[in-house]
Amino acid sequence: MKNYFKVTPASYLVFEKNGEILLLKRTNTGYYDGNYSLPAGHFESDETAKDVAVREAKEEVGVKISPKDLELVHVSHRKSPIPIDHERMDLFFMVKHWKGELINAEPHKHEEIRWFPMDSLPLNMVPEVRQAVTKIINGERYGDFGF
Repeated sequence: MKNYFKVTPASYLVFEKNGEILLLKRTNTGYYDGNYSLPAGHFESDETAKDVAVREAKEEVGVKISPKDLELVHVSHRKSPIPIDHERMDLFFMVKHWKGELINAEPHKHEEIRWFPMDSLPLNMVPEVRQAVTKIINGERYGDFGF
């Protein structure tokens, strides 16, 4: 049997309100701690990209979302430095509606959650997420990073 190339997929959530975007400040994760990112998660077995987004919305920011309220706005193919030459495929979904109050539901992984103006992103942002958010703002549906 042929061994196929493998990529690690993840879904990211873009919560936008009044020209601002919700970001989480990473802590105790071992990956860009002290930097802001979007709510996100890796796929588990038998999950669709939207299933991952729904699960992560509840786990990370405490809200319920419906798959019908997710719009795919960007796809990023990237090389991750950890481990060396590990490739990822990141899908970014705009969340059109949610139920509940956005909270820091994982304080052991996120130092804070905070809204930032889309035209004034923080300097300390996970680089590949900064690039993706910038492309989303500019209406670009695809990007690659680290090649």
